[in-house]
Amino acid sequence: MKNIAALALISSIALVSCKKETAKITKVDPKTGKTVTVEVPADSVAKVAENPAIKDSAGVITQTFKLEKGKTYPLTTYQRDVKTMTDPQGKSITATSESTDEMNFVVNDIKGNVYEMTLNLVAKRNSQSAQGKTVVVDTKMAIPKEDDLKMIWNVNKALTGNKLAMKMDTKGNVISITGFDAVYTKVSNAVGTLIKDANQKASVVASLKESFNEKVLKDQFHKNLMIIPKKGVKIGEKWSTSENADASGAVKVTSNYVMKSLGNGTAEIAVTGGIPKKTEKKAQGPITHSLSSELAQSGTIKFDENTGWITNQNINVKTTQIETISDGKQSQSMKSVSNSSVMVNPSAK
Repeated sequence: MKNIAALALISSIALVSCKKETAKITKVDPKTGKTVTVEVPADSVAKVAENPAIKDSAGVITQTFKLEKGKTYPLTTYQRDVKTMTDPQGKSITATSESTDEMNFVVNDIKGNVYEMTLNLVAKRNSQSAQGKTVVVDTKMAIPKEDDLKMIWNVNKALTGNKLAMKMDTKGNVISITGFDAVYTKVSNAVGTLIKDANQKASVVASLKESFNEKVLKDQFHKNLMIIPKKGVKIGEKWSTSENADASGAVKVTSNYVMKSLGNGTAEIAVTGGIPKKTEKKAQGPITHSLSSELAQSGTIKFDENTGWITNQNINVKTTQIETISDGKQSQSMKSVSNSSVMVNPSAK
Protein backbone atom coordinates (compact mmCIF):
# COMPACT_ATOMS: atom_id res chain seq x y z
CA MET A 1 0.00 0.00 0.00
CA LYS A 2 2.83 2.36 0.81
CA ASN A 3 4.35 1.74 -2.60
CA ILE A 4 1.01 2.42 -4.31
CA ALA A 5 0.58 5.61 -2.28
CA ALA A 6 4.10 6.69 -3.15
CA LEU A 7 3.45 6.08 -6.85
CA ALA A 8 0.21 8.05 -6.63
CA LEU A 9 2.04 10.92 -4.96
CA ILE A 10 4.82 10.91 -7.59
CA SER A 11 2.18 10.84 -10.36
CA SER A 12 0.37 13.78 -8.76
CA ILE A 13 3.58 15.78 -8.48
CA ALA A 14 4.42 15.00 -12.12
CA LEU A 15 1.00 16.24 -13.27
CA VAL A 16 1.38 19.47 -11.33
CA SER A 17 4.90 20.10 -12.63
CA CYS A 18 3.84 19.41 -16.23
CA LYS A 19 0.97 21.89 -16.11
CA LYS A 20 2.06 24.83 -18.24
CA GLU A 21 1.51 28.43 -17.30
CA THR A 22 -0.82 30.36 -19.54
CA ALA A 23 -1.10 33.96 -20.69
CA LYS A 24 -4.07 35.91 -21.98
CA ILE A 25 -4.19 37.78 -25.29
CA THR A 26 -7.00 39.89 -26.76
CA LYS A 27 -8.08 39.54 -30.37
CA VAL A 28 -11.05 39.62 -32.76
CA ASP A 29 -12.80 36.27 -33.25
CA PRO A 30 -12.71 35.73 -37.06
CA LYS A 31 -16.03 33.84 -36.97
CA THR A 32 -18.13 36.25 -34.91
CA GLY A 33 -16.21 39.51 -35.30
CA LYS A 34 -16.41 39.99 -31.52
CA THR A 35 -13.51 40.89 -29.24
CA VAL A 36 -12.46 37.92 -27.14
CA THR A 37 -9.77 37.13 -24.58
CA VAL A 38 -8.14 33.72 -24.97
CA GLU A 39 -5.59 31.77 -22.97
CA VAL A 40 -2.47 30.50 -24.71
CA PRO A 41 0.66 28.74 -23.42
CA ALA A 42 2.88 31.30 -21.72
CA ASP A 43 5.97 30.04 -23.54
CA SER A 44 4.30 30.85 -26.87
CA VAL A 45 3.89 34.49 -25.95
CA ALA A 46 6.67 36.90 -26.89
CA LYS A 47 8.18 38.98 -24.13
CA VAL A 48 6.56 42.40 -23.98
CA ALA A 49 8.20 45.37 -22.30
CA GLU A 50 6.52 46.90 -19.27
CA ASN A 51 5.84 50.06 -21.26
CA PRO A 52 5.73 49.02 -24.95
CA ALA A 53 5.55 51.38 -27.92
CA ILE A 54 2.11 50.07 -28.94
CA LYS A 55 0.02 49.74 -25.82
CA ASP A 56 -3.51 49.39 -24.55
CA SER A 57 -4.49 52.08 -22.08
CA ALA A 58 -8.04 51.74 -20.71
CA GLY A 59 -9.03 49.83 -23.84
CA VAL A 60 -7.55 52.35 -26.29
CA ILE A 61 -4.51 51.28 -28.34
CA THR A 62 -1.98 53.94 -29.36
CA GLN A 63 1.27 53.75 -31.33
CA THR A 64 4.60 55.42 -30.64
CA PHE A 65 8.19 54.33 -31.35
CA LYS A 66 10.74 53.04 -28.88
CA LEU A 67 13.86 52.39 -30.92
CA GLU A 68 17.31 51.63 -29.54
CA LYS A 69 20.55 53.45 -30.27
CA GLY A 70 22.84 51.37 -32.49
CA LYS A 71 20.06 49.05 -33.67
CA THR A 72 19.12 48.53 -37.36
CA TYR A 73 15.48 48.44 -38.46
CA PRO A 74 14.59 46.97 -41.90
CA LEU A 75 12.11 48.36 -44.42
CA THR A 76 12.21 46.22 -47.56
CA THR A 77 9.31 46.66 -50.00
CA TYR A 78 8.35 44.01 -52.53
CA GLN A 79 5.66 43.93 -55.20
CA ARG A 80 4.69 41.13 -57.57
CA ASP A 81 2.19 41.72 -60.38
CA VAL A 82 0.67 39.00 -62.54
CA LYS A 83 -1.27 40.57 -65.40
CA THR A 84 -3.45 38.61 -67.84
CA MET A 85 -4.78 40.19 -71.03
CA THR A 86 -7.63 38.44 -72.85
CA ASP A 87 -8.54 39.49 -76.41
CA PRO A 88 -12.03 39.32 -78.03
CA GLN A 89 -11.26 35.82 -79.37
CA GLY A 90 -10.51 34.55 -75.87
CA LYS A 91 -6.74 34.29 -76.34
CA SER A 92 -4.77 35.24 -73.23
CA ILE A 93 -1.27 36.53 -72.56
CA THR A 94 0.17 36.61 -69.04
CA ALA A 95 3.09 38.75 -67.87
CA THR A 96 4.72 38.86 -64.44
CA SER A 97 6.76 41.69 -62.98
CA GLU A 98 8.54 41.93 -59.63
CA SER A 99 10.28 44.79 -57.86
CA THR A 100 12.22 44.91 -54.60
CA ASP A 101 13.60 47.95 -52.79
CA GLU A 102 15.81 47.05 -49.86
CA MET A 103 16.61 49.69 -47.25
CA ASN A 104 17.20 49.93 -43.53
CA PHE A 105 17.48 52.51 -40.77
CA VAL A 106 20.25 52.74 -38.19
CA VAL A 107 19.61 54.75 -35.03
CA ASN A 108 22.77 56.82 -34.46
CA ASP A 109 21.57 58.93 -31.55
CA ILE A 110 18.50 59.80 -29.50
CA LYS A 111 18.10 63.43 -28.47
CA GLY A 112 15.03 63.99 -26.34
CA ASN A 113 12.15 62.55 -28.35
CA VAL A 114 14.01 62.70 -31.69
CA TYR A 115 15.83 59.82 -33.38
CA GLU A 116 18.83 60.74 -35.54
CA MET A 117 19.06 57.96 -38.11
CA THR A 118 20.97 56.87 -41.19
CA LEU A 119 18.78 55.65 -44.03
CA ASN A 120 20.73 53.07 -46.02
CA LEU A 121 19.62 52.44 -49.62
CA VAL A 122 20.84 48.86 -49.92
CA ALA A 123 19.64 47.29 -53.17
CA LYS A 124 17.08 47.33 -55.98
CA ARG A 125 15.81 44.47 -58.13
CA ASN A 126 13.36 44.41 -61.04
CA SER A 127 12.29 41.49 -63.20
CA GLN A 128 9.78 40.89 -65.99
CA SER A 129 8.60 37.59 -67.42
CA ALA A 130 6.42 37.07 -70.48
CA GLN A 131 6.04 34.40 -73.16
CA GLY A 132 8.78 32.26 -71.68
CA LYS A 133 11.38 35.04 -71.44
CA THR A 134 12.62 36.68 -68.24
CA VAL A 135 14.79 39.79 -67.88
CA VAL A 136 16.33 40.85 -64.58
CA VAL A 137 17.94 44.09 -63.46
CA ASP A 138 19.55 43.55 -60.05
CA THR A 139 22.08 45.85 -58.37
CA LYS A 140 23.56 42.84 -56.58
CA MET A 141 24.36 41.29 -59.98
CA ALA A 142 26.52 42.36 -62.91
CA ILE A 143 25.29 44.91 -65.44
CA PRO A 144 22.97 43.31 -68.05
CA LYS A 145 24.27 42.80 -71.57
CA GLU A 146 21.15 44.26 -73.22
CA ASP A 147 21.60 47.93 -74.12
CA ASP A 148 18.05 48.89 -73.13
CA LEU A 149 18.60 47.46 -69.61
CA LYS A 150 21.99 49.05 -69.01
CA MET A 151 20.45 52.48 -68.34
CA ILE A 152 18.04 51.09 -65.72
CA TRP A 153 20.86 49.18 -64.01
CA ASN A 154 23.15 52.22 -64.00
CA VAL A 155 20.50 54.45 -62.43
CA ASN A 156 19.53 51.82 -59.84
CA LYS A 157 23.16 51.09 -59.03
CA ALA A 158 23.85 54.80 -58.54
CA LEU A 159 20.83 55.03 -56.23
CA THR A 160 21.93 52.17 -53.99
CA GLY A 161 24.86 52.26 -51.65
CA ASN A 162 23.87 55.77 -50.56
CA LYS A 163 23.10 57.10 -47.12
CA LEU A 164 20.53 59.74 -46.23
CA ALA A 165 20.27 61.47 -42.86
CA MET A 166 16.82 61.30 -41.28
CA LYS A 167 15.25 62.70 -38.14
CA MET A 168 12.04 61.19 -36.76
CA ASP A 169 10.31 61.78 -33.45
CA THR A 170 8.91 59.12 -31.14
CA LYS A 171 5.40 59.73 -32.52
CA GLY A 172 6.50 58.73 -36.03
CA ASN A 173 6.66 62.22 -37.51
CA VAL A 174 9.53 62.42 -40.01
CA ILE A 175 11.10 65.81 -39.34
CA SER A 176 13.67 65.85 -42.12
CA ILE A 177 15.52 63.72 -44.69
CA THR A 178 18.70 65.18 -46.18
CA GLY A 179 21.52 64.10 -48.50
CA PHE A 180 19.66 63.96 -51.83
CA ASP A 181 22.03 66.23 -53.76
CA ALA A 182 24.91 63.77 -53.46
CA VAL A 183 22.63 61.02 -54.81
CA TYR A 184 21.50 63.17 -57.75
CA THR A 185 25.14 63.90 -58.62
CA LYS A 186 26.03 60.21 -58.46
CA VAL A 187 23.13 59.31 -60.76
CA SER A 188 24.01 62.12 -63.17
CA ASN A 189 27.58 60.84 -63.42
CA ALA A 190 26.39 57.26 -63.97
CA VAL A 191 23.95 58.31 -66.69
CA GLY A 192 26.71 60.35 -68.34
CA THR A 193 28.59 57.16 -69.21
CA LEU A 194 25.71 56.11 -71.48
CA ILE A 195 24.13 59.43 -72.55
CA LYS A 196 26.28 62.15 -74.07
CA ASP A 197 23.45 64.56 -74.89
CA ALA A 198 23.24 67.09 -72.03
CA ASN A 199 19.49 67.63 -72.41
CA GLN A 200 18.71 63.93 -72.28
CA LYS A 201 20.91 63.50 -69.21
CA ALA A 202 19.23 66.45 -67.51
CA SER A 203 15.82 64.94 -68.32
CA VAL A 204 16.72 61.65 -66.61
CA VAL A 205 17.93 63.45 -63.47
CA ALA A 206 14.86 65.73 -63.44
CA SER A 207 12.60 62.66 -63.61
CA LEU A 208 14.49 61.11 -60.69
CA LYS A 209 14.08 64.28 -58.61
CA GLU A 210 10.30 64.10 -59.09
CA SER A 211 10.04 60.53 -57.78
CA PHE A 212 12.91 60.51 -55.26
CA ASN A 213 12.88 63.49 -52.91
CA GLU A 214 12.18 64.41 -49.31
CA LYS A 215 8.41 64.81 -49.71
CA VAL A 216 7.96 61.50 -51.55
CA LEU A 217 9.96 59.55 -48.96
CA LYS A 218 8.19 61.28 -46.06
CA ASP A 219 4.83 60.26 -47.52
CA GLN A 220 6.02 56.69 -48.12
CA PHE A 221 7.35 56.24 -44.60
CA HIS A 222 4.22 57.75 -43.06
CA LYS A 223 2.05 55.25 -44.97
CA ASN A 224 4.28 52.31 -44.02
CA LEU A 225 5.04 53.17 -40.41
CA MET A 226 1.99 55.02 -39.06
CA ILE A 227 -1.26 53.11 -39.61
CA ILE A 228 -2.94 53.42 -36.20
CA PRO A 229 -4.74 56.80 -35.85
CA LYS A 230 -3.14 59.22 -33.40
CA LYS A 231 -6.30 59.30 -31.25
CA GLY A 232 -5.97 55.55 -30.75
CA VAL A 233 -8.37 52.67 -31.48
CA LYS A 234 -10.01 49.79 -29.67
CA ILE A 235 -9.74 46.11 -30.55
CA GLY A 236 -12.26 45.50 -33.34
CA GLU A 237 -12.57 49.20 -34.19
CA LYS A 238 -12.66 50.23 -37.84
CA TRP A 239 -11.28 53.30 -39.60
CA SER A 240 -10.66 54.34 -43.21
CA THR A 241 -8.34 56.47 -45.33
CA SER A 242 -8.45 57.44 -49.01
CA GLU A 243 -5.92 58.69 -51.52
CA ASN A 244 -5.93 59.73 -55.16
CA ALA A 245 -5.68 56.91 -57.68
CA ASP A 246 -5.04 59.29 -60.57
CA ALA A 247 -3.52 62.73 -61.12
CA SER A 248 -6.91 64.44 -61.37
CA GLY A 249 -8.08 63.15 -58.00
CA ALA A 250 -11.36 62.01 -59.52
CA VAL A 251 -10.77 58.39 -58.51
CA LYS A 252 -9.97 57.48 -54.90
CA VAL A 253 -8.54 54.33 -53.38
CA THR A 254 -10.17 53.59 -50.02
CA SER A 255 -8.39 51.53 -47.38
CA ASN A 256 -10.50 50.13 -44.54
CA TYR A 257 -8.65 49.03 -41.40
CA VAL A 258 -9.64 46.93 -38.39
CA MET A 259 -7.56 46.65 -35.22
CA LYS A 260 -7.48 42.86 -35.19
CA SER A 261 -5.35 41.99 -32.17
CA LEU A 262 -2.71 43.13 -29.71
CA GLY A 263 -0.57 40.75 -27.70
CA ASN A 264 2.17 38.15 -28.02
CA GLY A 265 4.51 40.98 -29.05
CA THR A 266 2.49 41.87 -32.16
CA ALA A 267 -0.14 44.40 -33.15
CA GLU A 268 -2.11 43.09 -36.15
CA ILE A 269 -4.33 45.16 -38.44
CA ALA A 270 -6.62 43.80 -41.18
CA VAL A 271 -6.96 45.74 -44.45
CA THR A 272 -9.76 45.72 -47.05
CA GLY A 273 -11.21 48.21 -49.54
CA GLY A 274 -10.19 49.44 -52.96
CA ILE A 275 -12.03 51.21 -55.79
CA PRO A 276 -15.71 50.35 -56.41
CA LYS A 277 -16.65 49.20 -59.89
CA LYS A 278 -17.04 52.15 -62.23
CA THR A 279 -18.22 52.15 -65.84
CA GLU A 280 -17.73 54.95 -68.35
CA LYS A 281 -19.56 55.02 -71.68
CA LYS A 282 -19.01 57.16 -74.75
CA ALA A 283 -21.14 57.01 -77.89
CA GLN A 284 -20.17 58.18 -81.36
CA GLY A 285 -22.89 57.48 -83.87
CA PRO A 286 -23.88 53.81 -83.65
CA ILE A 287 -20.65 52.86 -81.85
CA THR A 288 -20.60 52.71 -78.06
CA HIS A 289 -17.30 52.47 -76.20
CA SER A 290 -17.44 51.44 -72.53
CA LEU A 291 -14.72 50.95 -69.94
CA SER A 292 -15.35 49.33 -66.56
CA SER A 293 -12.76 49.00 -63.82
CA GLU A 294 -12.53 48.03 -60.16
CA LEU A 295 -9.89 47.31 -57.53
CA ALA A 296 -10.15 45.15 -54.42
CA GLN A 297 -7.53 44.73 -51.70
CA SER A 298 -7.23 42.57 -48.60
CA GLY A 299 -4.46 41.59 -46.21
CA THR A 300 -2.76 42.27 -42.91
CA ILE A 301 -0.15 44.58 -41.43
CA LYS A 302 1.86 43.63 -38.35
CA PHE A 303 3.87 45.84 -36.01
CA ASP A 304 6.28 44.98 -33.22
CA GLU A 305 4.52 45.75 -29.96
CA ASN A 306 7.72 46.74 -28.15
CA THR A 307 9.31 49.06 -30.74
CA GLY A 308 6.33 50.17 -32.85
CA TRP A 309 8.25 49.26 -36.03
CA ILE A 310 6.52 47.45 -38.89
CA THR A 311 7.46 43.77 -39.01
CA ASN A 312 5.40 42.65 -42.02
CA GLN A 313 2.76 43.74 -44.51
CA ASN A 314 1.10 41.35 -46.93
CA ILE A 315 -1.72 42.80 -49.04
CA ASN A 316 -3.27 41.27 -52.13
CA VAL A 317 -4.69 43.61 -54.75
CA LYS A 318 -6.88 42.56 -57.69
CA THR A 319 -7.55 45.02 -60.50
CA THR A 320 -10.06 44.21 -63.25
CA GLN A 321 -10.61 46.29 -66.37
CA ILE A 322 -12.97 45.47 -69.27
CA GLU A 323 -13.07 47.54 -72.45
CA THR A 324 -16.04 46.94 -74.78
CA ILE A 325 -16.93 48.29 -78.22
CA SER A 326 -20.47 47.72 -79.50
CA ASP A 327 -22.47 48.72 -82.57
CA GLY A 328 -25.77 47.67 -81.04
CA LYS A 329 -25.79 44.31 -82.81
CA GLN A 330 -22.51 42.80 -81.72
CA SER A 331 -19.75 43.67 -79.30
CA GLN A 332 -16.11 42.88 -78.65
CA SER A 333 -14.33 43.03 -75.31
CA MET A 334 -10.75 43.18 -74.07
CA LYS A 335 -10.23 42.10 -70.47
CA SER A 336 -7.26 42.82 -68.23
CA VAL A 337 -6.87 41.26 -64.77
CA SER A 338 -3.93 42.06 -62.51
CA ASN A 339 -3.24 40.18 -59.26
CA SER A 340 -0.65 41.90 -57.09
CA SER A 341 1.09 41.12 -53.83
CA VAL A 342 2.31 44.22 -51.98
CA MET A 343 4.64 43.38 -49.12
CA VAL A 344 6.87 45.06 -46.56
CA ASN A 345 9.65 43.00 -44.98
CA PRO A 346 8.47 39.88 -46.86
CA SER A 347 11.00 37.61 -45.14
CA ALA A 348 9.10 38.19 -41.86
CA LYS A 349 5.91 36.51 -43.13
